[in-house]
Amino acid sequence: MWEKPLSAQPEPRIHDFVAIGLGPFNLGLACLTAPLDDLDGVFLERKPDFDWHSGMFIEGSHLQTPFMSDLVTLADPTSPYSFLNYLKQTGRLYPFYIRESFYPLREEYNDYCRWAAAQLPNIRFGQEVASVSYDERVYSVRTQDAVHRGRRLVLGTGTPPYIPEPCRGLGGDLLHNGRYLHHKEALQAKESITIVGSGQSAAEIYYDLLQDIDGRGYRLNWVTRSPRFFPLEYTKLTLEMTSPEYIDYFHALPAPDRERLGAAQKQLYKGINSELIDGIFDLLYAKSRRGPVPTRLLTNTALVSASYENGAYTLGLRHEEQGRDFELATEGLVLATGYSYQEPEFLAGVRDRIARDDRGRFAVSRDYAIDRAGSEIYVQNAELHTHGFAAPDLGMAAYRNSCLIRELTGREVYPIEKSIAFQEFGAPA
Repeated sequence: MWEKPLSAQPEPRIHDFVAIGLGPFNLGLACLTAPLDDLDGVFLERKPDFDWHSGMFIEGSHLQTPFMSDLVTLADPTSPYSFLNYLKQTGRLYPFYIRESFYPLREEYNDYCRWAAAQLPNIRFGQEVASVSYDERVYSVRTQDAVHRGRRLVLGTGTPPYIPEPCRGLGGDLLHNGRYLHHKEALQAKESITIVGSGQSAAEIYYDLLQDIDGRGYRLNWVTRSPRFFPLEYTKLTLEMTSPEYIDYFHALPAPDRERLGAAQKQLYKGINSELIDGIFDLLYAKSRRGPVPTRLLTNTALVSASYENGAYTLGLRHEEQGRDFELATEGLVLATGYSYQEPEFLAGVRDRIARDDRGRFAVSRDYAIDRAGSEIYVQNAELHTHGFAAPDLGMAAYRNSCLIRELTGREVYPIEKSIAFQEFGAPA
């Protein structure tokens, strides 16, 4: 009996690039490549839709960079995916203008990103990457229900929450600040709450909880290893350090010098908005008129151990300057300890193609490539150790994406600034 032959399965489409992860950085790349007919990319995101730190949408909280550091403007001010166009299309442009603040609300920025993502046909949500392999000059990216093939990769998988070693596997209901709002009500039902951390997120959570301390009746502690609650340094000549020239300078330094500089520059991007610091003091002052406020602010204090038993945590703390150890008991524990890059496990199949430094980290080229050939695998916000604190800065995202598009297309689609700073960072040639 004659049988109809099975039709051959079509070969998966080979894209110019496959981008993995969809935070603001890769979303910006999606927006800037959308008008380009000669560049074909697909963007994969494991979440069901765009969501950027929604657990920290405390009412009134805003970005620490101006609206011009949106997805596209600093590369292409005429782009239809700009924040200003979002405001216009949603009827919010005039209220934003009257507000007279350069800084978008955090929740507003997230809504803007969702608005932009909804217009792009090459974004695939709900696609968790399981593995990546390489064969015949093509990368195959396998998800739970598809294989996406591309000649190049752009990794934008973000930085997962950093959990201090004493708190890993500890148990109980401790939470990282990224989940704060989702658990705020349960947190405020406890008799005591302790926040560990020193940056903007810790300060925002402390201020938010301090406002309700009278009505809720909890004790509130804020513990930081830093010697003080230091402000974010946001003066204009310091901002010039988020520039192409400073990235050139930093990247060319020997690795030990980069390590030393990186450790010393944390307050340039991890500090607290000075207005919030003043607001915290003013709120403490106002509440203290009615008697002692049940709160403690502990500086120079490192978390060295932690245990959990009978619904409460016991934190082993050490005062760094005095070298004295003591304990603090708390029912609620919030770790405002930031985020740290972690290499995705799905890269195991192509690890032999990746260049490494002597500590096993990505050896990121000046043009953001990490593969040995220097032209196939690119990273977004995984280059803090090679490019300095401009890596996580939203204001430099459009610049980096302009560089990536130049690498992907072989031409300078968006003008790339070479020199913007008045100051010189190195000795004259």
